[in-house]
Amino acid sequence: MPETAAVPSGRRRVSAGAVLDSFFFVLAGFASVWLAVLLATESLGLGWGLLWFAVLFWALLAYLVLPRLHRILTRLYVPDYFIGRTRTSDGLLGDPVNLAITGSAEQLHAALAAAGWIRADDVTLASSWRIVTATVSRRSYLRAPVSPLLLFDRVQDFAYQQEVANNPAKRHHVRFWRCPDGWMLPGGHRVDWVAAGTFDRAVGLSLFTLQITHKIDEHTDVERDHIVASIRQAVPETRLVLIRDFATGYHSRNGGGDTIQTDGDLPVIDLRAVPGEAGAVVELTGLS
Repeated sequence: MPETAAVPSGRRRVSAGAVLDSFFFVLAGFASVWLAVLLATESLGLGWGLLWFAVLFWALLAYLVLPRLHRILTRLYVPDYFIGRTRTSDGLLGDPVNLAITGSAEQLHAALAAAGWIRADDVTLASSWRIVTATVSRRSYLRAPVSPLLLFDRVQDFAYQQEVANNPAKRHHVRFWRCPDGWMLPGGHRVDWVAAGTFDRAVGLSLFTLQITHKIDEHTDVERDHIVASIRQAVPETRLVLIRDFATGYHSRNGGGDTIQTDGDLPVIDLRAVPGEAGAVVELTGLS
């Protein structure tokens, strides 16, 4: 019998539905750009009404046009696998993953509560409006929500924060994602949770989308070390496994356009009962 040519196993078949979905996805992006151009053109010569059109144009640009363009472009160049960075809802690279945890959800919640961290509210219309009014009036909002970031193709499971000087514009905060079953960090280290901790220093405009957002401090390692120190001080029986050079140290920008830098080390907080000296530090190298 004649041999049948084998189909290369690495070739993926693209469905007609996926092609159609991509077509309308890109079409919506161009339509939003065209709408912004029309609005800008029609607003010329309106006198005092130009101010309101300028506000409307900014809102359209920041919350429709630029996010849509970023979603289109990041589909092309942002890797769809774990690289130690979160992603924004617009597809941009977000804050660095700079912490990992071994232990159950109950142990993690208990450790954070003992360390003085407060769980943030989920993002809803009510909580979003409350953080806006609290920020403008400089009133405390200890459970203020944090914006969603994506890892493993989903938003964080929960987030914790510590408000500074009763000002919701300034706060320590950290997002947590439960790792998929059987998943391991690059290098083969198994953990239960990964996290991204940063410090909000002010409120401003995103460099990439012009949206109103929190601006973070660039020294993400300082925030990482603050989280680790607060937990180890409150729960001294925890064990710290420090993965040296988990990633190459780098300078970059997050999804809001804020400068970030890190040395590439990854602390792994072990919240399980461990034999030996409490609070011991073990250094691992070359796992990335």
